[in-house]
Amino acid sequence: MILLSLDLLGTFAFAITGAVKAANKGLDWFGAIALACATGVCGGIMRDTMLGNTPPLALQKPVYALVCILAAILVIVAQKKVISHWVFVRIADAIGLGTFTVIGAIHAENAGAGGVAIVSLAVLTSVGGGMLRDVLAGEIPQVLTSEIYATAALVGGLFFWIFGLCTSEFQGAKVAGTVAITIILRLYAMYAKLTLPRT
Repeated sequence: MILLSLDLLGTFAFAITGAVKAANKGLDWFGAIALACATGVCGGIMRDTMLGNTPPLALQKPVYALVCILAAILVIVAQKKVISHWVFVRIADAIGLGTFTVIGAIHAENAGAGGVAIVSLAVLTSVGGGMLRDVLAGEIPQVLTSEIYATAALVGGLFFWIFGLCTSEFQGAKVAGTVAITIILRLYAMYAKLTLPRT
């Protein structure tokens, strides 16, 4: 229940970033809802499709789509207020990143996937929606150009996998540690304005 609540919080925060991107691009209401939904749920849909879990979870539970639509409506009617509180949205986004990272890793592990797949799907779940959002908006995905974002998910996914190699016990600690490491790394990168070197 806690993970579901955090998952929906992350979905909501991600969806807001999609709707704001649509507003900045001058898209209409449908465009705002489309980008909000793409950002909020498409990472999970990609993960489930790659694992053969069909239909994907986001298509089984309407609450995910409703959360995305709610986020889009919020941006449509209160865009200035949302942007003025953007730091809180980014904090919620970091929480969502950590949550999606561990959820992706858990799904991969439960499917019997190996280490590479666990880490890859942890990253895909957490950044796939944002990458699709940027592509639909006609931009190079942000995670490939500047901020430490996918890197935080990568480190979290590696922690999850390595912890599992060391012991099959303390599953709660593995989950909590993955979420905490991802969130802390992301928040610190935001605070210190860290970026990866450019080519």
